[in-house]
Amino acid sequence: MTIESAIDTHLQCPRSLSRRVADDYQPPFPMFVARAGRDLTQVVMAYLGVQCTEEHRDEALRTLRHLVGSFAGADAPAEYDVTHHADAQGYDNYIAVGYWRDPAAYERYAAGTEAWWASDERLSGDVGVFREIVRPRADQFETLYAFTEDFPGVGSVMDGVSGEILEHGYWGSMRDRVPLSQTSRMSADGALAASGAGRVVVRAHDNVTLIRSGQDWADAGPEERELYLTEIEPVLRAGMDFLRDHGAEVGCYSNRYVRYCDLDGNPIDKSYDIGHWRSMDLLERWSESHPTHLRIFTTFFRVVASLEKLRLYHEVSVFDAHDQYYEYVNCHAATGLLRDAVAPTEG
Repeated sequence: MTIESAIDTHLQCPRSLSRRVADDYQPPFPMFVARAGRDLTQVVMAYLGVQCTEEHRDEALRTLRHLVGSFAGADAPAEYDVTHHADAQGYDNYIAVGYWRDPAAYERYAAGTEAWWASDERLSGDVGVFREIVRPRADQFETLYAFTEDFPGVGSVMDGVSGEILEHGYWGSMRDRVPLSQTSRMSADGALAASGAGRVVVRAHDNVTLIRSGQDWADAGPEERELYLTEIEPVLRAGMDFLRDHGAEVGCYSNRYVRYCDLDGNPIDKSYDIGHWRSMDLLERWSESHPTHLRIFTTFFRVVASLEKLRLYHEVSVFDAHDQYYEYVNCHAATGLLRDAVAPTEG
């Protein structure tokens, strides 16, 4: 079988920066990426969250249902999912994440919901709400799948699937799959800046890096489920807990290890990690050198060839500063990117 580049032909350009491997590199096993036509130039990923303490769970779920209910009509996201996680401060967080292929459709959707978000009622309720909106261009994100159909996340708004790709199975392959890496180091410059009280907006810098790394064992048989729950998941959880609790030490602004759920909060057998990093460089450094990720990586390599129904994937994006919007209303001070954002100084 012919091995093809993860970067689609219409996004390829003369390289000023080389790949991390030689042209004769042969991947150790098959992996695939999502493909989209030339008309896809930018996507929108909207993470809409609700935060609560245990006694206000019912109100949080009502708010979650409201958010999901807004995903209707002609300008609704092409795909969305709903998750739950408990953060390091002990708060429950429910997140509905929507994906739009057309930024103009997202803008029309957002205009119809702005009054709800801007209402003073959001400041006086017993739950917090937040929205983290990012808009990567087609040359600013990559995908990677161990399967070839029914893609979750950003793959769901794309058009198809590649053949077997070259750029995987080695350190640096994530970067090599991002089309922009052909000509840019995608370096970070600047800091996160927060403004407001109660309703806090975080202004981000260029090239904040977002990784969504997912696991789906809903259709796995008994043996594969046992493999995942006893060998893979505990190693994965240890790495995710490290980033949640100690991410600031390694350049991770926020890390959430989330579980799919229904609108009543009941868990579904799918999960993913949402990690915001200062830069791709720092994400790579942790991936390549930290014991918690090395254990994840070696465990994956050991089992990947035997996977049948267990579905593993990830997507990684970088963003221009003006294509990011982070707002936290009535949330605790360590929510999302708030933890590492600094208030502007008076001058």
